[in-house]
Amino acid sequence: MVKVKGIERKITQVGNSLGLTVPTNMLEALGVKKGDDVIVELKNDQLLVKKAPTMVELPEGVPVDFFEVLEKEMEAHDEALKGLVNR
Repeated sequence: MVKVKGIERKITQVGNSLGLTVPTNMLEALGVKKGDDVIVELKNDQLLVKKAPTMVELPEGVPVDFFEVLEKEMEAHDEALKGLVNR
């Protein structure tokens, strides 16, 4: 995980919506470029931005929500999984 120092930004008007700009070095650290999809979440008073996963064709019999379930399970067992890496 690349850590990029936080900076302040102003919320601006973008058409009928509000938005903010993100510095290029932060987008590069996420592997995001113009036109890419991102996922924006609100978690514990923090706005999280993640690169949206690239859609892959799932083999027959694998449910559409497979990766969502996998991500939730990995987050739930993050500490244990990290411990396995060091073995």
